[in-house]
Amino acid sequence: MSGRQDQNTGTRKVRDGHRFDVGRLETWLHAHVDGFQGPLDVSQFKGGQSNPTYLLQAASGLYVLRRKPPGQLLKSAHAVDREFRVISALHASGFPVPRPYILCDDAEVIGTMFYVMEFVDGRIFWELDLPGMEPAERSAIYDNVNETIARLHTIDYEAIGLGDFGVPGNYFERQISRWTRQYRASETGTIAAMDKLIEWLPGNIPTDDSVSVVHGDFRLDNMVLHPTEPKVIAVLDWELSTIGHPLADFTYHLMAWQMPEIGIGSVGLAGKPLADLGIPDEDAYIARYCERTGRGDGIPGRDFYFAFNFFRLAAILQGIAGRVRDGTAASAHASQAVKAVQPLADLGWTHAAKHG
Repeated sequence: MSGRQDQNTGTRKVRDGHRFDVGRLETWLHAHVDGFQGPLDVSQFKGGQSNPTYLLQAASGLYVLRRKPPGQLLKSAHAVDREFRVISALHASGFPVPRPYILCDDAEVIGTMFYVMEFVDGRIFWELDLPGMEPAERSAIYDNVNETIARLHTIDYEAIGLGDFGVPGNYFERQISRWTRQYRASETGTIAAMDKLIEWLPGNIPTDDSVSVVHGDFRLDNMVLHPTEPKVIAVLDWELSTIGHPLADFTYHLMAWQMPEIGIGSVGLAGKPLADLGIPDEDAYIARYCERTGRGDGIPGRDFYFAFNFFRLAAILQGIAGRVRDGTAASAHASQAVKAVQPLADLGWTHAAKHG
């Protein structure tokens, strides 16, 4: 098992700052979750930077709990209630997400708002080149991941009850404003490339104003794959989801093909022998997505989308850096985020310069 796979796979004892009264939770689950039977044992998943996530082991089965972290938080961040709402709508539509059980907005139970969902047993891959697999299996997995994001972006969100889940249109204007505010609120030093992106992005937004459900963090390690088949059986971590622009979501996902080693997780696919591995190159992957979503013209102005996404990811990681500073970060490896903001911003500005 690779270092990152081992780092993030499985559970550990609950971290000191994320402990709560297990007995009180068990009593609440008895009263609110159909069929729940104790006794209850709680451990914490190793992965996850933002919302602490716990494995609940009970006589009635396995459950997963996601909660807001304790402490002072950025406004609009860690919206587990929105996460519960979107997976509820998507699960009812047949999209692969865990079955949601219940949302608790009573902070008295464990200290912060939380929700409970099913535990989906399968494989989570933390390395993009899928070590140890045959090329045909890698190819099939990437094709199913592509199919899954294309399916998400073609769901009629109004028909599944998400018509008011976000404001349709002007997605980039709103996102640039949001992440600029959050970046400034978490800023720990001056980064020239971020300042330039904040100035450049609003004036270079493409005219394409498509609208769909967007995940916001659609990447391989946010998916559970079938234990033996190359099939996505659950997409996780919907904290950043909204009604937004599908190309913002898809090009964020495409950063997997570009991401260099900057200390925030798995090395990207850039420079990898993709043909030998059985993994499609970026252009082939884009073509398949466009075919599945009816976009015959590909993605014009691709560099804007990459500039935006590197800026957005840098702002997200700056928020994690701020939580490290404030002592509320959920992951033991969150401090790595501090070092990643500068190189991500520089990559974003490189794409902005290419765009013109």
